[in-house]
Amino acid sequence: MNLKTEVTMIDFSKILAANPNGVLATQDGSMVKTRVFQYLFADGNKVYFCTSSEKPVYIQLKANPNVSFCAFPQNFSPVLSVNGKVVFVEELSLKAKALDENPLIKGIYNTPDNPIFKLFYIEAKEIETFSFAEGSKTFSF
Repeated sequence: MNLKTEVTMIDFSKILAANPNGVLATQDGSMVKTRVFQYLFADGNKVYFCTSSEKPVYIQLKANPNVSFCAFPQNFSPVLSVNGKVVFVEELSLKAKALDENPLIKGIYNTPDNPIFKLFYIEAKEIETFSFAEGSKTFSF
């Protein structure tokens, strides 16, 4: 990674932490589906989320892992899109981190080894930003 990308990585995780709710777009057959999702945490260019294996979004992500997640503050500046592929992880320490840092999610799944609790990350291939001050920018990894 070059210095500009490293600075962007810090900035994008700050934007997501300040605006954790966004819209996740997936492919469902020939249709694009969107739904509100909550950002959990980032590690490098990995942006973490979770879902239930009993939801249609889980089936969509398994069938086609190419997604986009868009987060934005109330004033729509800066808007941030994370584009890449979904990778599911079963590492219990990461699942425990997700639950410990998000009490509402912990209330649903209770323990990291819950079989329906699915943690995944978007391996960001591209981050797109827009702000009224700086316009559009695209950063590739």
